[in-house]
Amino acid sequence: MSHFACYAARGKDFSRAAPLWTALVVTVAFAGLARLLRGVTPSGAIAGALICFLLYRYGGPGAFFALVSVFALTWLSTRLGYRRKQKLGTAENREGRTATQVLANLAVAAGCAVAFAVAGGTMFLLAMAAALSEAAADTVSSELGQAGNEQARLITSWQLVPAGTDGGVSVVGTLGGIAAAALVSLVCVASGLVSFPQLSVPIAAGVIGMLADSVMGAALERKDLLNNDWVNFFGTLIAAGLAMAMG
Repeated sequence: MSHFACYAARGKDFSRAAPLWTALVVTVAFAGLARLLRGVTPSGAIAGALICFLLYRYGGPGAFFALVSVFALTWLSTRLGYRRKQKLGTAENREGRTATQVLANLAVAAGCAVAFAVAGGTMFLLAMAAALSEAAADTVSSELGQAGNEQARLITSWQLVPAGTDGGVSVVGTLGGIAAAALVSLVCVASGLVSFPQLSVPIAAGVIGMLADSVMGAALERKDLLNNDWVNFFGTLIAAGLAMAMG
């Protein structure tokens, strides 16, 4: 059993792997790098710093490694085919993601880390892994779909729609999303947040959350009943809840 897995097996003790001063140093470094790479706006950097601190402090280094994998996948996929996305009018702001976007994608995972520290129970670690996997899967699927296709299929009716349409899905995007969920989940296993026999749980929950995000986009966001940030938030929440139920 790995060092981090030993902490996870003992419940709350995992939080002892992240002293306060270490969490602060890591948080400042991560937020600064994310801003330097233009992965986030100034407000996004502040929100990201809060998320990073909560994940590292209460979820331990393993949670931080998972967060880094989500950031890397998001940053890379957002820049893939950027000119094409500009023509479609769906390209992300060159300055990066805002505070509301960061919180929409990562607040559930941070909440799971805090819940783990307060209540104990590795089910919260499993939920955190699923929420992070869904966040990566949703972004990668959307960005790859727009970069590789001019059209997509609306998930609720299967009709053809322009790439980038809320609720639109594609084969390339969906496969990319599944791969992203698997990669983040593997990072969680490698760092000891999740045991190997449980690997399928955050992957499955993340993928289902990604698909639920698309359904909400088609059924609710297109009708202006929810905006994209709320759709993303509920997608991660669904993934976390499913992981707890499955685990």
